[in-house]
This record gives sequence, C-alpha cells and structure tokens, in this order.
Amino acid sequence: MSITTLSSRELNQDIGRAKRAAQDGPVFITDRGKPAHVLLSIEDYQRLTGAGGTLGEALALPGVAELRFLPAKLRLGVRAATFD
Repeated sequence: MSITTLSSRELNQDIGRAKRAAQDGPVFITDRGKPAHVLLSIEDYQRLTGAGGTLGEALALPGVAELRFLPAKLRLGVRAATFD
C-alpha cells in the first residue's frame, strides 16, 4: 500500500490521478501544507468502517427509490387446534 499526498490545487488540476492513486492506498489532500482530507477507494472505506454499513445508510444511497422490492409471500402451515 502506498500513500500519496496532493495539494488541493493538484487535486483540482488532475482528479484522475488522485482516483488512480487511491486504488493503491490513501491519498492525503492538503490545504496550505496541512493534511485536510483523505481520499480512499470504496473497498478501503468499507473495510475501515466495517463492511456494508447500516440499513439506514443503504436506504439513503442514490437510486434506491427506483428499486422495486417484491418479496415472496410468506406461507405458514396453519393447523386446527385440538383440545384433548
């Protein structure tokens, strides 16, 4: 894993470079020479945060409103009660 450091100006001039570097490790983004942000690949982020996140976070993802959820009907075996 490599660590890359870019200034905010460098990031603005070549975002593609930052995205490629994030595939190999974190990219530290500096403002006036001081670390201000970190760019991570989604895989690294999920590993750091404990994989998938919460149901609330999943429901807040873009495009979720367009998904159709059609669960199968639940079939319960119902028997008549017997009183002996």
